[in-house]
Amino acid sequence: MRHHQAGREQPAWKQGERPRHRNASRGLSMAACAYCNSSILFGGKKQGGYTFCNNKCLQRGALRIVGDKVPQAAVDQYVARVHSGACPRCKGPGPVDVHTSHTVWSAILLTSWRSTPTVCCRRCGIKRNIGGAISSLLLGWWGIPWGLLITPVQVVRNLAGIFNSPNPSRPSNKLESILRLHMAAQLRPPAASPTTRVAPTL
Repeated sequence: MRHHQAGREQPAWKQGERPRHRNASRGLSMAACAYCNSSILFGGKKQGGYTFCNNKCLQRGALRIVGDKVPQAAVDQYVARVHSGACPRCKGPGPVDVHTSHTVWSAILLTSWRSTPTVCCRRCGIKRNIGGAISSLLLGWWGIPWGLLITPVQVVRNLAGIFNSPNPSRPSNKLESILRLHMAAQLRPPAASPTTRVAPTL
């Protein structure tokens, strides 16, 4: 089973890649959702060689089929335009890439954590990492046992995001992944999924 992670609606997989998080100290590999890239501690839903954290992400994973049909040249052009353009959040100068913030909150036996990738400039990304770290420190400790275990993990991940930002000289694979799925969402017929919000956080 897997503890609840709320509000994860932003896709972040890389075409042809099966995301996994690695615990360097033990050499162990932790599965990550092929749609939203969140860590999967237990279980998950598997289909077509990919692992998803729940049925909702599995259904949205159908965008991959559409995304695979988008010409690479069109994807490259879109990625280059977004990367060199203004930040979608603050409208300031780029480069623009994917910056992921991490949060956790707990209430006795309930613990909820999530990772939210956002397409923005480095300044906005750092602000979101700082906010995620502060929020986790204030709200994360109050669950047993997961709050005590997950809170330091999320804080460290936010600190890592501050000091290890994407290379500003070229777009990251994560940016290409998100924008490819964003293009696929625009190409997909609306009737196929009338209530699903698929665009990344911009």
